[in-house]
Amino acid sequence: MSLDAYPLVSDWLTPEQDRLLIHTGKVDIGQRISTALVRIVQEELALPPGQLGIAPVRTGHAPDEGITSGSNSIEQSGRAVAAAAATLRARVLDIAVAQQGGEPANWVLEDGFVHRTGTNIRISLIDLAGDLPPNLPIDPDLPRHSPAQSPKPDMRGITEMVTGTFTFLHDLDLPGMWHARRISPPHAKATLQEIDGSAIDKAEAKGIQVIRDGSFLAVAGPREWDVVKAARSLGIACTWDLGGGFPETDVFAHLAPENADRFPVVDGTPQKAPVPDALDAPDLSARFERPYQMHGALAPSAALAEWTGTELDIKSHSQGIYPLREAIADSLELSTDKVEITHVPGSGCYGHNGADDAAFEAALIAIALPNTPILLKWSREDEHAWEPFAPAMAVQVDAKMTDGCVTAFSAEAHSDTHRGRPRPGPNRAGPAKLLANRFRADAMAPYIAPPNMGKHAGMHRNLDPIYAFPEKRLVKNLVQNLPHRTSAMRCLGAVTNVFAIECTMDDLASQTGMDPIAFRQAHLTDPRASAVLRELERRLDNRGPRPDGTGRGIAYAQYKNAMTRVGIAVDVTVTDAADVRLDHAIIVADSGRVIDPDGLTAQLEGGFIQAASWALCEEVTWDRDGITSRDWDSYPVIRFDNVPDIEVVLLDTFDNPSVGAGEASPGPTVAAIANAIQDCTGLRMRRMPFTADALKQAALAL
Repeated sequence: MSLDAYPLVSDWLTPEQDRLLIHTGKVDIGQRISTALVRIVQEELALPPGQLGIAPVRTGHAPDEGITSGSNSIEQSGRAVAAAAATLRARVLDIAVAQQGGEPANWVLEDGFVHRTGTNIRISLIDLAGDLPPNLPIDPDLPRHSPAQSPKPDMRGITEMVTGTFTFLHDLDLPGMWHARRISPPHAKATLQEIDGSAIDKAEAKGIQVIRDGSFLAVAGPREWDVVKAARSLGIACTWDLGGGFPETDVFAHLAPENADRFPVVDGTPQKAPVPDALDAPDLSARFERPYQMHGALAPSAALAEWTGTELDIKSHSQGIYPLREAIADSLELSTDKVEITHVPGSGCYGHNGADDAAFEAALIAIALPNTPILLKWSREDEHAWEPFAPAMAVQVDAKMTDGCVTAFSAEAHSDTHRGRPRPGPNRAGPAKLLANRFRADAMAPYIAPPNMGKHAGMHRNLDPIYAFPEKRLVKNLVQNLPHRTSAMRCLGAVTNVFAIECTMDDLASQTGMDPIAFRQAHLTDPRASAVLRELERRLDNRGPRPDGTGRGIAYAQYKNAMTRVGIAVDVTVTDAADVRLDHAIIVADSGRVIDPDGLTAQLEGGFIQAASWALCEEVTWDRDGITSRDWDSYPVIRFDNVPDIEVVLLDTFDNPSVGAGEASPGPTVAAIANAIQDCTGLRMRRMPFTADALKQAALAL
C-alpha cells in the first residue's frame, strides 16, 4: 500500500547535510518503529547511527500512511523503507563504479562510505546519495542485504526519557503560549443551560478568557495554575440540563442476536448473506464477556494549536494525523492545505484515546484567540470519562466433538463498533466522530457506524479459529444504541475472541482427557504454529514440577490469522482472599524476520502486562449521573507487585517476511490467565475482569 502511493526513493530517504533522513507516516508511540526503521537502513547502507535521522511526521511532508494501527508499521512503512534503501544501495554502487572504475563486486559499503577494496578510495555515501535524481523510482524486487552482524541501535529517545529530559507534547513551552482547560459536562446527554455571570467576570478579571460554543466550554490564560483554578470555579457555576440522566443499560443483556445486525463470517470476512442455523445439540456451549474498558493513558490527552487568521498549526499525539486533518478542516470549513498537524509524542499515550478530540478542542480555542499558541491539557477525569472506550463484547461459543476431535465449531461475536477514529466518510463521518462537535451550537448527532466488513476487522478480528475444524459457523452481531462512545483499542475484537476460543479449547481438551498442548496440536496444520507450541512445551518441561496450590494455563493465537504466532503459558496462585497472583509467564513468538529483537520483546511483554490488567482489574463503571470510574482508584490497573517474571522466546525464522507483533500477545494472555485460574481453582471465569469478588461469586454459584 505505502509503496504504491509513494514509489520514489526520495519519498522515504533524503540526504540532508551530513545525514540521511528517513521519512515515514507511522508514528512512534513507544513501539520503537523509528528504531526499527533506523536498523533497516543501517543493515542496508552501513551508516553509523549519527548519520541517520527520522524526519518529523507532519501532514503535507510525511507519506500519508493512514493510521498507525493494526500492527502494520513494519509490514507497510518497514517494507517501503527497506525497498528504498536497497534501491539507494544499488544506485550509489553504480555511481561509484562509473566514477572510479573497478568491478561492482570490488565495492562495499562500510561506516558511511562506499569503499573500493584493496585501494584507499572511499566516497561518502551521503554525498553519492545527493547525486541521485529526485525522481528515482524504487525497485521493489531488489534483494535485501543481510550483513554478517546486524546493527543494534538503542531505542530512540530512551536516554532522554530515563533521565527526564525528553520533551513530550505536554512539556511544550512556546513564546507567548497560553494554557487551556476544557470544562466537561456531567455526562454525554447533558447540555449547558447557563453560566453564572459573576463567575465569568471573576475569571476575566484575572486575565482568563472564557470560550463557549454551545455546550462546549473552555478557559485559557497565560498562567497554567490560574487556568486550572478558573476551570474548576467555572464548572461549579454552570447549570446543565441532564437530559433525564445517563442510561443505566444492562449492556450484556442487550448484547444479543435479536438486537443486532447479523453477518456470517467466512475466512475472516463478513458476508451480506443469511446467517446459518445454530449447531444442533453441541457438546459444549459457553458465553464469554468483556466489559467496557479504557486505554488508561498515564498522561491525559493534550494538544497545541495556533491560528494565524488564515492557517491552523496543530501538534498532536494522534496516531492518524492525515485523517484528523481532514476531519478538523471539514469541521471548521477550511481547506486541508490550511491545516498542518505534526505528531509529537504524548507521555503514555497510545491508541484512540482522547488525542484527536483534544487536538480539535485546542483548534477551537486557538481560533477564538488568534496568533496565540494554545496548549490544551485534559484532566485525569476528562481522560477517564470522555475518551472513546473499547466496546463491551460477548462471544457465544458452541462446539461438537467426535472421537476426541472438534467436528463443528460456532462462534458469535456481539459488540458495538470498534471504528470510531475520525476517518472521512459519507455524511461528514470525520467531524461526526469528534467529541466537541456533539456539543457545539451547531451540534452534530453521535456517529452511527456502518458494519465494518473488512477481513479480520473490528469485532470479528480473530473470530475465525486458527484450528482446522471441519465445520465453522461464525457470526458478527453489530449491536448499536449502547450507552458509550466506542472505538479502537489494542487488538480490537481479537482479545475477547481469542479469550473465548482458547478457553473453549482447554475445556474441550479436559472433556477428552488430553493435555491442552497436545489437543491444540491435533487441530493444527500450520508447521510454524506447531513449532511455537513445541517450544512452549519444552520450556515448560525445563521448569520442572510446579508448587502445590498453583495453576498453569496456556493459550495460542496468530494475530489476524496472518501475523505473529504466539504461545503463552502462565503460572498463577489464587490467595485465600481470592486475589490472582501472576507468578511466571513464558511467551514464545514467531514474527518472521526480526528487525529489532529488543523492540519485539518489549511489545510482547507490554502486551502481556496490559492484557493481564484487562483480565484482572479493569472495568468502566457508570450510573445515571455519568461515568464513575474517573481515577486510578475507581478504575484500577495492574500494579508492579503483580507483574510476573516473563520469559520471551523469539523463534528464528529469518527467511520469512517480517509481520506485525504489537497486538499479538494480549488475546492469548487473557485466555492463559483464565485457564490457569481454572487449573488452580476449578472455576471457569467467563467474564472479565477476574477480580477477587468475581471469583468469590463464581465459587458461591457452584
